[in-house]
Amino acid sequence: MTEPKKILVTGANGLLGQKVTEIFKNESEHELILTDLQNKAEEPKGFHYFQMDITKKEDVKESIKKYNPQIIINTAAYTNVDGCETERELSWRVNVDAVKNFIIASRTNSAKIIHISTDYVFDGKLGNYDENSKPNPLSYYGKSKLASENALITSGINCTIVRTMILYGAGKNLRPNFAQWLIATMGKKQIVRIVDDQFGMPTMVDDLAWGILKIVDLDKSGIYNICGSEYLSRYEFAVKLANIFGYDENLIMPIKTSDLNQAAVRPMNSSFILLKAETDLNIKPLNVTDGLYLLKSQLGL
Repeated sequence: MTEPKKILVTGANGLLGQKVTEIFKNESEHELILTDLQNKAEEPKGFHYFQMDITKKEDVKESIKKYNPQIIINTAAYTNVDGCETERELSWRVNVDAVKNFIIASRTNSAKIIHISTDYVFDGKLGNYDENSKPNPLSYYGKSKLASENALITSGINCTIVRTMILYGAGKNLRPNFAQWLIATMGKKQIVRIVDDQFGMPTMVDDLAWGILKIVDLDKSGIYNICGSEYLSRYEFAVKLANIFGYDENLIMPIKTSDLNQAAVRPMNSSFILLKAETDLNIKPLNVTDGLYLLKSQLGL
């Protein structure tokens, strides 16, 4: 049995923050302290919750001093990829400066930082990226996330960076993730236009939260790729979802990325090699079919 740790979870009201709270509560004895921008928790679950703006250095320092966590799990981020192109200052404050605030604060009590990063640190030209592949972000979002990785690595503090992609799952009062948006739109029998030339490995949030728990319990540091086990296009994902949830797949219209005129350039093939996570953490992430069936049962559909 792993010695219980005191853990601060940032972004606790987000999709991953809620799932980390749920899985750590059900599968471990760790003591969680939850924080987010809102003044109340979506999922209090008996854990202490407080409001904090992670971009405010003094607030972060005071909170770390007050609660003295042994581990900080940073699930908070500005993840609107197109928004990052137009709101660069805000995205840098949330994705980079906030991480530097935690680095500074963690020096006072030697807290370990577990930080969530993204496939967008790669250009997506080759795919099959492992933990040692050379990053080359195309978007400002990707650049900000790479900068946060570099800040952690060069700081010399004990840290783990978890790269993931195309996160989906169930939670309360969330901004719709890709799967939830498809469910809401196709449930109204509305047509959805989905790109068939962007490929990745969609990640059921339960798998990512479980991987983070294993990192805590096994005290792993360094970089880990954790995502779903199946590689497919966004269009193929939508078709599988339609079939599993009983929607008309003819509502799904394939389009090209160039049709969207998005502000940010996307990596077209950002597939990961998962061998390190599977070996070190003894995890086997779900394929899309199993992940979507799990989501369907969680949503009670």
